Amino acid sequence: MREKNKTATEFIDLGKKLSNLCRQNRVTFIVNDDPFLAKEVDADGVHLGQDDILKVSVKEARAMLGPGKIIGLSTESCYQAEVANKEDVDYIGYGPVFHTAVKDNCVGTKDVGRALEISRRPVVFIGGITLSNVDELLKKGAKNISVIRAITEADDITLATRDFRSKLDDARKGLIKSGKIT
Repeated sequence: MREKNKTATEFIDLGKKLSNLCRQNRVTFIVNDDPFLAKEVDADGVHLGQDDILKVSVKEARAMLGPGKIIGLSTESCYQAEVANKEDVDYIGYGPVFHTAVKDNCVGTKDVGRALEISRRPVVFIGGITLSNVDELLKKGAKNISVIRAITEADDITLATRDFRSKLDDARKGLIKSGKIT
């Protein structure tokens, strides 16, 4: 759940609805930025940004949520990815790799391979990923991505979702990196 413009009550109401909906459909439900909200709505986990951990550390979030919940941590450099290895997180987000409407910076793709080498956790690449640029990431070894606008603003949401899924499945099978699919 990545929502920025709601009251506390609206966040909780929406979070509870989404948590129940996801649970009914066996979909993992992660709350962005707010471990307190994640706990309140019984989310499967929380994704924390670098600014978020200045308010609530990963250690505090883990104590609050418990060992069975998922914690992700955003990183914007190989240095931050290396530091994340020392934290009790389940995955790291790396990016934004491409320009996006909601972030001022862009880390690019040159360090994708290095970030994968450094991290002892799964790496989820984030930021500005579209169907037209995702192959660049996949060819560098990415196996996990996070997208919002490329799906929610697509003319055909179902088709866009299927296309991303197909590309990821092919990458995970090694077809894109080996050059069998372009």
